[in-house]
Amino acid sequence: MSSFLLRQGLVVGVSTFIGDVLVQDGQISEVAAHVEAPSGVKVIDATGCWVGPGFVDLHTHLREPGREAAETIESGARAAAMGGYTAIVAMPNTEPALDNVSLVSYVLDRGARTPIDVAVAGAITVGRHGELLAPLAEMAALGVRLFTDDGMGVQDSLLMRRALTYARPLGVRLAQHCEDDRLAAGGSMNEGVVSARLGLVGRPALAEELMVLRDIELVRLTGGAVHFLHLSTARSLALVIAARNEGLPVSGEVAPHHFTLDETACEDFDAVFKVHPPLRPVADVTALRSAMVAGLVDAVATDHAPHAPELKDLPFDEAPAGMLGLEHAAALTYEALGGQTSDPSQFFSLMSRGPARIAQLRAQDRPLRHGSHGGDLVAGDDANLVIFDPTIDWTVQREALQSRAMNTPYEGRTLHGRVRTTIAKGELVVHEGQLS
Repeated sequence: MSSFLLRQGLVVGVSTFIGDVLVQDGQISEVAAHVEAPSGVKVIDATGCWVGPGFVDLHTHLREPGREAAETIESGARAAAMGGYTAIVAMPNTEPALDNVSLVSYVLDRGARTPIDVAVAGAITVGRHGELLAPLAEMAALGVRLFTDDGMGVQDSLLMRRALTYARPLGVRLAQHCEDDRLAAGGSMNEGVVSARLGLVGRPALAEELMVLRDIELVRLTGGAVHFLHLSTARSLALVIAARNEGLPVSGEVAPHHFTLDETACEDFDAVFKVHPPLRPVADVTALRSAMVAGLVDAVATDHAPHAPELKDLPFDEAPAGMLGLEHAAALTYEALGGQTSDPSQFFSLMSRGPARIAQLRAQDRPLRHGSHGGDLVAGDDANLVIFDPTIDWTVQREALQSRAMNTPYEGRTLHGRVRTTIAKGELVVHEGQLS
């Protein structure tokens, strides 16, 4: 395998200091203020940059199998690598859904051919129909550690209780898309003054918050673990934080679009801004950002949701929900944490260490078929690393993105901070912003 010496970056590991990281034979072999370069090693100048564990995304829609026109496992992995991700978790709302060993194995096998680690979240229910439990134990035996019916929440409280009870002895975590279907029915954006002015049916915040509250109580009852996907309201996040502080086995993620965009982005009826749960009022956006800065959020997850262009060209209330996220998330998180005043440790906690812990991709979890991620940058760690340059300004251009889809809400927006280098599975996957 290749060898690299990352020279004089801000190493964000057990401690934070200016130093060198030597990678040999797929692992970190030395971390110090100065490391002598062995013969033949490729030296990468990281001066002025942050060197940390590669990012981990808990929430990536790869669309394969079934909707490869929007994204494939291979194209999604390329986009992830460009965004600094060394591991992603593929969501199961494919066609057919990832609800059995055969389909999970298909995605794992295809993912193993990409330059990064592709883990899989299995469906909680058969076909994601919310009626019968999927074979969780069989999928868990393949190494699946997250289960979700993402795209819709498990509406039946008794079924969710049974799923949590069943999942607990397996050592796996359920991930919930929190929206009450009856309350959210027909809604295409946040319910409020803006939706009323635009004449669009709204999805109320209460649709999310009621399900968050319900599932926290089911966690209390069963002892099962729940990860709350793409929390979008101040109240939802506060409920999860309070439950976690009680010692309940819950965690929560926020998505970049929910802490950078608000409901007024929908005023031009551009369906690129349609997402579920919807973009919320400014007060919620501010609350999410404040919680991130305060260290109260477990993870940033992209909810990367590519769609074929013709689908996003439909009228707002008919178009599918979702937007791209993998190549923007690092810069948007850096900005939300304060840009130049942001804490590098908090940045990597949100982008790497927190997600890796939830996905059970840390070294101590010994994941099947995957390397370890979110490490402390110590000798012996698998070489899954990123060099993030906080000084770069860049402008989002749809045509330059690696995803097959074009539905980015940040077209033409100048972002601050960008991934320069991604090392995954011990190999140089992205360097100087280009795929190797």
